[in-house]
Amino acid sequence: MEQQVHVVVSGRVQGVGYRMSAQNEAIGLGLKGWIRNLPHGAVEVVAEGEADALERFITWCRQGPPLARVTDLSMDRGDASGDFQGFEFRF
Repeated sequence: MEQQVHVVVSGRVQGVGYRMSAQNEAIGLGLKGWIRNLPHGAVEVVAEGEADALERFITWCRQGPPLARVTDLSMDRGDASGDFQGFEFRF
């Protein structure tokens, strides 16, 4: 059964390729959802997919791409909505 995670990642995560790298990681894991920058400097992600793929994605989110410095990650979990067709940027 597919699940959903809602993640907010804080630290140096804007202007370092975090969104594009996260999108590539999510697509590679077969996840669907979206990612966007938040006004206060964090990045918000909603991802849906199989539990093991989500766990691997969350592990990646805690590290991010090479130039990122993640200082905090908050997360909520739930059932997948099935509303997403791919993994996209939101603004």
